[in-house]
Amino acid sequence: MNRKEFLYQTGFVVSLAAVAQLSKLDHRPEVALTFDDPTTDGDANQEWQEINHNILESLAKHKIKSALFVCGKRVNSDAGHQLIAAWDGQGHRICNHSYSHLNFNRSVTLEEFESDALKNEPLLRNCTNFTSLFRYPFLKEGDTVAKRDAMRSFLHEHGYRIGRATIDASDWAIDARLGKRVQASPNADLSRYRTFFLQHIWERAQFYESLALQLSSEPVRHTVLLHHNALNAHFVGDLIAMFIENGWKPVDAEYAYGDAIYDSEPRILPAGESLIWALAKQSGKFDDVLRYPGEDDAYENPRMDALGL
Repeated sequence: MNRKEFLYQTGFVVSLAAVAQLSKLDHRPEVALTFDDPTTDGDANQEWQEINHNILESLAKHKIKSALFVCGKRVNSDAGHQLIAAWDGQGHRICNHSYSHLNFNRSVTLEEFESDALKNEPLLRNCTNFTSLFRYPFLKEGDTVAKRDAMRSFLHEHGYRIGRATIDASDWAIDARLGKRVQASPNADLSRYRTFFLQHIWERAQFYESLALQLSSEPVRHTVLLHHNALNAHFVGDLIAMFIENGWKPVDAEYAYGDAIYDSEPRILPAGESLIWALAKQSGKFDDVLRYPGEDDAYENPRMDALGL
């Protein structure tokens, strides 16, 4: 399905001028894969070692260097250090995702959030490929001007850029359904989860790409937010192949974050969501197509319910 067909079939309304723009563009969209929340808990009857191996193997097969956003509480153990070392040893960026995964748009104070970000550093600083990118948990960047701006200043003072994603998604929600299915039936056929996962990411990629093209005349080096889980252990190789088959070019995360768009600081409240979502919200031109939050299981659960997933 090409971009123009997608826009009509999914009911995403854009101007005729925008559709014409999409039709004329011949650039090949670029996309980097980033992963949040590595854990040694295991998932869907898979040990963490198998999950880790399968994701890394898929990335290596396609010669892609990713970025791993580490939440300290999930890996503060000998096993967790081994997990991070495996990614570091293969040349992937190792980045800060806070220690406790607090939601900055809730009652957590600025001081608590700052302290939690720094608490994560001892687990990461000795990695060869540690990179000063900080990704806010849940992509929530503050519910007041004071919190939003003070945390941005704090990160800048400590040498961090914000590790935003341009393509947000709900792979975690699909993984939760897959895990329940495997728990109930260890030998269950997972092909329908694969189909739903690929369709979901493709839809979200097209949505954010279409917004990006309307916001700027320059192509965006996209970053998609995924999670270190059994779903991606099974199907991230298929996801990479899907992007390639649809004319997108997988790129390294370090290269993607070299795009100047990642230095943008959208001045919206509540702050956060996908970077493209935030820039579109700031423009005031897309309120008819921007839902809040940008991504959530509330959007995908009814669809999975209908499919019996």
